[in-house]
Amino acid sequence: MPETTVFEHPLNEKCRTWLRLSHLYEQFDFHRAHDTEWHARGAMAALLDIANVLARADIKSELLKELDRYLHSLSRMADSPGVDNERLRQILDHLAYCTQGVRDVSGQLGQALRSNDFLNSIVQRSSIAGGSFDFDLPQYHHWLQMPQAARSAQLDDWHGEIGMVQDAVDLLLNLIRGSAIAEPEVADAGFFQRSLAGNTAAQLVRVSIPSTEGIYAEISGGKHRFTVRFLDSADWQHPIQVEHDVQFRLTVCLI
Repeated sequence: MPETTVFEHPLNEKCRTWLRLSHLYEQFDFHRAHDTEWHARGAMAALLDIANVLARADIKSELLKELDRYLHSLSRMADSPGVDNERLRQILDHLAYCTQGVRDVSGQLGQALRSNDFLNSIVQRSSIAGGSFDFDLPQYHHWLQMPQAARSAQLDDWHGEIGMVQDAVDLLLNLIRGSAIAEPEVADAGFFQRSLAGNTAAQLVRVSIPSTEGIYAEISGGKHRFTVRFLDSADWQHPIQVEHDVQFRLTVCLI
């Protein structure tokens, strides 16, 4: 089976936030598993970006609301025919665990990171090109030169402040992505549009195309409709919509 590239587009602001957080957590996990200074810088940058996203005043309540909604929605499936009750019980237990973990956080999510003087010193210089150089942040330079085991222990400690959010976001996105099956579609002359019923809780659109096609999907839309345009990436300055029909696989995630 040929390799495919998946393009995702959130259909509401909550899903947009979960995707951004998941992307940053993946960066953090990737970089902290390596032992070079540049990986340590990458992990730090991702950590600070996560803390910044979590600074939104409503994000904790929104996360709890979504976890609770999924918990009640899936609980009603227990008596439905054909349901794998053992798997459903595992998901419900995981939802309950994540809900309690987020609820147990005192105050805003990530507040301990945003109150850390050392981390704040890096944030303040990050907006300046090259602002995190050694002479600007000698304490950061000292931290970067520490043995990898010591740096990892400190990163693990900081991650502990926001780890429950990663668990919750990963669970929500897994449930969203797994809520529908990809269907084959055709974009006439590189264009596809679909309207969504007003009573549906559409969260996410996923478009899959073979990686060898040399084109990419540009998705736009919201809760009422979405469009997909396939563009030729041969000219990186002025991409244009393809003129031929494009076969792709579409997943509209509803949950």
